Amino acid sequence: MWPVLAGAILLMTLFLGGGGFIAALAGVALLGTVFAAVYHAEVIAHRVGEPFGTLILALAVTVIETALIVSVMIAAPVEKAGLARDTVFAAVMIVCNGIVGFCLLMGGARYREQGFQVQGASAALAVLAALTTLTLILPNFAASELGPQYSTSQLIFAGLVSLVLYGSFVFIQTVRHRDYFLPVQTDDEEAHAPPPAGKTAVLSAGLLLVALVAIVGLAKALTPTVELGIAYLDIPKAVVGIIIATLVLLPEGLAALGAARSNRLQTSLNLALGSALATIGLTIPAVAAVSIVLRQPLELGLHVKDQALLALTLLLSVITLGTGRTTVLQGIVHLVIFAVFLFFAVVP
Repeated sequence: MWPVLAGAILLMTLFLGGGGFIAALAGVALLGTVFAAVYHAEVIAHRVGEPFGTLILALAVTVIETALIVSVMIAAPVEKAGLARDTVFAAVMIVCNGIVGFCLLMGGARYREQGFQVQGASAALAVLAALTTLTLILPNFAASELGPQYSTSQLIFAGLVSLVLYGSFVFIQTVRHRDYFLPVQTDDEEAHAPPPAGKTAVLSAGLLLVALVAIVGLAKALTPTVELGIAYLDIPKAVVGIIIATLVLLPEGLAALGAARSNRLQTSLNLALGSALATIGLTIPAVAAVSIVLRQPLELGLHVKDQALLALTLLLSVITLGTGRTTVLQGIVHLVIFAVFLFFAVVP
């Protein structure tokens, strides 16, 4: 019922506008639909098995997130030239520090230590380091006269490289070295429960799609209200990207936390790192194509402060996920970096 209710409220916002009462209803429906999306994603994941289940959710959320960014860019091309950069960077920081940190902290507090496949995490981090450097750091140095922007030919090349890297990772994850991403042996009863029937999985797939569309639609409808609040509080506009990324990543984040709570850290990392890779590997080519076709400005290069935070996040991820065992300490360190990111976003 939550996806249906969210769709009805979304129609109300289209015809009646985003008043205070409707905005409150949209916020409640948004949260309820997030939990519904997590439930249906878990049904599908249990039916198709790992790592395909986590890949489906990551791709679905990223496609909808890309559509949201592109629609906002088209509506305000000059004002939102850096929205894609801010949202992608926020998604990487939320995933690699926020979601991963909470998963490691929750799992470590409950089970003391948790294990995962080092080969899978290392493969994901290698691709993530290449993608973030090529798309968020190199633009500041590739064409100095353009500032944080690629030239047209450079933008085309960056988009193609992003697709090649992400496609290669998906091939490794699902075909060549699928065993690197399979969960380690656990005593979790849910993991050994019989998979749902085919009709149930198909129904959940349809409701998941409806829920994701409703989540992004409601997030977009609430964006003007959020921007007014940000302007009233005199907070930097980059916070809009953080809020958009947070709303879109809620289903994946809750699903990852649920897996960590059930002692399935490998599934949590598949969700988290896979969503970060999909966000860059699919979003950057899409917004690059829109920028080139419509001749709209697209700023990708991060500021110096954000570059330092990104480098620290990648280094920290390599260290904390390099042993195959995690404790609460790794979770606390990641969450501290996440708090630093949020603080400097609000107080630059």
